[in-house]
Amino acid sequence: MNYRLVTKYLGHFSFAIGLLMLPSALWAVLYREWGGLTALLGGTGVSFLTGYLLTLAGRNAPAEFHQREGLGLVGLSWILLAGLGGLPYLFGGVFSNPVDAYFECMSGFTTTGSTVMTAACFATTPKCIMFWRSFTHWLGGMGIVVLFIAVLPYLGAGGKQLFKSESPGPDPRGLKPRIKDTASILYKIYFGFTIAQTAALMLCGMSLFDALCHTFATLGTGGFSTQAASIGAYDSVAIEMVLTFFMICAGSNFALHFALFTGNWRALLRDTEWLVYLAILGACTLAITVNLMGAEGSFPVGDSPLPPQEKVFFPSAGEALRHASFNVASVMTTTGFCTVDFNIWPNFSRILLVTLMFVGGCAGSTSGGLKVARVLILLKMAYARLEQTFRPKMVRVVRISGHVVDEGVQRTACSFFVLYLMWFMAGSLFMSLLGLPFQTAVTSVATTLNNTGPGLGAIGAVENFSQLPTAGKAFLSLCMVLGRLELFSIMVLFVPSFWRRA
Repeated sequence: MNYRLVTKYLGHFSFAIGLLMLPSALWAVLYREWGGLTALLGGTGVSFLTGYLLTLAGRNAPAEFHQREGLGLVGLSWILLAGLGGLPYLFGGVFSNPVDAYFECMSGFTTTGSTVMTAACFATTPKCIMFWRSFTHWLGGMGIVVLFIAVLPYLGAGGKQLFKSESPGPDPRGLKPRIKDTASILYKIYFGFTIAQTAALMLCGMSLFDALCHTFATLGTGGFSTQAASIGAYDSVAIEMVLTFFMICAGSNFALHFALFTGNWRALLRDTEWLVYLAILGACTLAITVNLMGAEGSFPVGDSPLPPQEKVFFPSAGEALRHASFNVASVMTTTGFCTVDFNIWPNFSRILLVTLMFVGGCAGSTSGGLKVARVLILLKMAYARLEQTFRPKMVRVVRISGHVVDEGVQRTACSFFVLYLMWFMAGSLFMSLLGLPFQTAVTSVATTLNNTGPGLGAIGAVENFSQLPTAGKAFLSLCMVLGRLELFSIMVLFVPSFWRRA
């Protein structure tokens, strides 16, 4: 491990995150929020100081940058930058508990969207800090490290190791031979979507401030809103339609967006993962719509076996479809916006939504979860092994989009799934030890590990994580970064041999 080089780059990243706080300070000047301005400048100052000290400690470092350094830098940078990014919350008096500030910022950077902000916090937090809160989604959506690769050309060959370590999904696709060029292309698409969605939301009646904040949260599939009631506060079909469209776009592989923008629209039709992704969205929307309509009038008055809180009534099929489509897209893309409290929906709908949390969006998207590609690989592998039980001599290869999936990718997918399940079960047990009810304990780990946002029970769609114990918030912060970096880039930090000099 080249410790000094990793330390030097951590210093550069600290400088960068300090600079990225400054755009939020412009809103402080615009709204005359001098307390918020002081908080942001304080965060910038500490980030600069941290960057200077780390850069100084890593001076004259050997220029050797390999996979081990890439993994270490990615894991450590997310842990460090969440701490620096949480400073404005502390300096601005939004939170008094450092763990709350760290949780909120980690939720932002990892595009989870779980929050410890109460309704009172929403009413008193300066707009400039609310902007920084949403901006962390935008930064984390494409990946902080990928952003830095796009703008820090001196990483050279080391940029490839960082990109591979940070890119979501089982098999990230290169668009250009040079990693820096790929990162730049991805961010051009990202910027294009940002401008388009912001304009669309403003046409639907949002202010520039709200439009930008919700665009950041949508494209990053984060789900932070400027309103305590999330998107339900606007009660606008037009806004919900715009958000649904861009959530689905953000949950798609950005390599497909590049293909589409270059005129290769046939790539969409040939991509099995994308077609399955749309099919799941459509099927689940239809199923929940029917379930929500069936909640009314399915049983004689007074004979319904459903508890009163689970009798959800919509005045029409259109209303049921409206809320089903939005929340299915929100949950599967792991965005976490909500229009209504789906915590009181029928059990079938709630279980289906929790299932979609685990599936997630496409590989190469800003979504969390297992990813549709990885689920397809695991299912095809399972089916092939099933056939081999009665046809032992049969040889069946696993194909996705007509391409054979390398056995190394298959093994990685299996390893990931095993580690994922083990962490999910261990995390659920840990949260239960803190005294949380079953539903809250299990879904708190599920929603943070999959970077979704809201869960069920005490952390439902209209609730927050503020009432959880401090130890629980700290543990869930770790779950967020594990989910965002897909386990390996963080779990290797706990392997003793990883830190030994090669």
